[in-house]
Amino acid sequence: MSARLPALYAIVDPLDTGRDPLVLARALLAGGAELLQVRLKGASPAQLLAVATEVVALGHAAGALVLVNDRPDVARAAGADGVHLGQDDLPVAAARRVLGPGALVGVSTHDVEEARAAAAAGADYLGVGPIFATTSKTAALPPRGLDLVRAVRAAVACPLVAIGGITAATAAAVRAAGADSVAMIGALTTAPDVAAAVRAVLTALEAPRSAPPRAAPRGR
Repeated sequence: MSARLPALYAIVDPLDTGRDPLVLARALLAGGAELLQVRLKGASPAQLLAVATEVVALGHAAGALVLVNDRPDVARAAGADGVHLGQDDLPVAAARRVLGPGALVGVSTHDVEEARAAAAAGADYLGVGPIFATTSKTAALPPRGLDLVRAVRAAVACPLVAIGGITAATAAAVRAAGADSVAMIGALTTAPDVAAAVRAVLTALEAPRSAPPRAAPRGR
């Protein structure tokens, strides 16, 4: 399916804040987020399913897309719109067999080679990063900078979601480098007022951006 992603890709992950993920999801939606990814790295499959099912209900009631991190089986059971896969997760084709042809399947990539491979495998969008230093992921790779966004944008035609240390102050520059969407965890989750933080990011993303050159479309 063709991915049309909103400018903000909000990730439901309490990190070490102790926030209830459902309270966090409600706040993200209240601020205007139109896409949520449920990411609970320490949760059991049963816990992830319970939270994802509730977030799907909240998101769909608000007209938002909901994706699940890593687990196509949980995404399907929860009624989510798709899944986001890491490099060590199921291949795109296997995830589609679980989810069906209408689901969104995204893949995390960290360099141009991984991006080309994921695009060739049929990913609907690519996660690209980490762009800046991040504390929301253990054993995070070194930051790649905006040059990675530019390089991947020139190499592939599918939508790009940049991730890693992005804030309201840097979001517009990341999109100007070629990202279709910016993913955020810490900048939203740790904010005193999550809904207000979402609104600030959306305001920053409303700034016009010049369109970088795109790669020629490839056959799927």
